[in-house]
Amino acid sequence: MPYFDHNATSPLSPVARDAWLRAQDELWQNPSSPTRAAARVRNALETARARLASLLDARPGQIIFNSGATEGASTIIAWLARASAPGARIALNPTEHPCILESARRFFPDRIHWLPETLPLPETLPLNPAAIQINAATTAAVAIMAANNETGVIHPWREIAAACRAAHVPHICDATQWLGKLPASGLAKSAGWLIASAHKFGGPKGVGFIKIADQAESFVAHPGGAQEHGHRGGTENYPAIAAMVAALEDAGTRKMHLGPERLRWRAEFEHTIAQTIPGTQIVAQNRPPETRLWNTVMLLMPREENTRWVAQLDKRGFQVSTGSACATGKGGPSHVLAAMGIPPDTARRAVRVSSSWETTREDWHALAAAFAGIFW
Repeated sequence: MPYFDHNATSPLSPVARDAWLRAQDELWQNPSSPTRAAARVRNALETARARLASLLDARPGQIIFNSGATEGASTIIAWLARASAPGARIALNPTEHPCILESARRFFPDRIHWLPETLPLPETLPLNPAAIQINAATTAAVAIMAANNETGVIHPWREIAAACRAAHVPHICDATQWLGKLPASGLAKSAGWLIASAHKFGGPKGVGFIKIADQAESFVAHPGGAQEHGHRGGTENYPAIAAMVAALEDAGTRKMHLGPERLRWRAEFEHTIAQTIPGTQIVAQNRPPETRLWNTVMLLMPREENTRWVAQLDKRGFQVSTGSACATGKGGPSHVLAAMGIPPDTARRAVRVSSSWETTREDWHALAAAFAGIFW
C-alpha cells in the first residue's frame, strides 16, 4: 500500500532494524550496572552519543537521549521557565507543533509573546529577524521550528537563532521534520536547544534526543539516577538508541543527493492535481521550491471535508492524513492553517501528503490519479 503519511511516522528502516536486533541480542544489559557486560553496553552507548554528535556538529556532552521531541519540548520549556527572570516571556511562532505550544501554555501561563503571523509565513523571503524584537531582559526564549510538519514550510530559523545568540536569549529549534530529510551537518552549531524524534526518519518510536544549549550544564530533564551524565534519570534504551543513530547516518550518507529529483516529483504531482481537480489550492505553493520540504504537500480540496478524502484514498490503498497526527481527535481545523489566515471552512478540506526517500515517481502519479478518480 503506497504510504504518504511519513510526517506522522515512518517505518523502521532496514539499517535501523539490523542495529536494533544486534543490540537487543548482544548489548541488552543495563549500562549502569557494575559488570563487564554492562560496561560494554555503556561504551556502546557513549559511542552512539559521539556518532550522533558528529552528525550534528555538536559535542557529545550536549546530547541527551530521551523518548522524543514531546518530552524534549516539555522538559526544556519547564527548565527555562524556572530559570527565567520574573515576567520574562517566551516568544512563539503560532504554527509550532502542539508539543511546543502546550508546554508553553503550561509553564509560561500569561507569559507568551505570539510572533507576528507574517514573520515565519511570507510567500517569499528574505526575512528580517529584527522584527522579533528579542530583548534579554524580557524574553525567556524564542521557539522556531526548522520545518513545519503540516505545510512543509522551512522557516528562517538559522537567522533567528543567530539573532538569539547575539541577544543572549535561548533559542529552541524543533528539528523533528528536518532530520532525515535535509542535511544534519551544522544543525547543532546553528540552533541553541534542539529536539527530535527518531521515528520520523526511520528509527524506532519512543526514542529521541535533546541537544542542550551552550552553558546549560545544570539542565536536568528528570531527576533520578545519574544516567545521561546527570541530565535525565532512567535506564537508557540502548537498542533503540543504536537504531536511531543508524537510521540518521543512513539518511545522511545515501539519500541527501536525491533531494532535487524529489522536488521535481513533488512539482509534477502538484501540477497534475491543479490540472485534474479544478479549484484545489496548494498551501505555500508560491514559495521558492527549496523553502518547502521536498516530501510535503498540503492540499485544500475544492469540496468535501478532509476526512472523506482520507477515507476514500484509504479504500484505494493510499494512506494520507488531515494534518498533525498529534492533533487527531481534538477536532476543529488545523491551528497551523488558522495562523496562516485560512478560513475554518477551507481548512476543514485540508489533506496532507508526505512521502519518503523510498517513495517512487510512479507512487506520486498513482496518488494523483486516485485523487482525480475520487473527485470525478
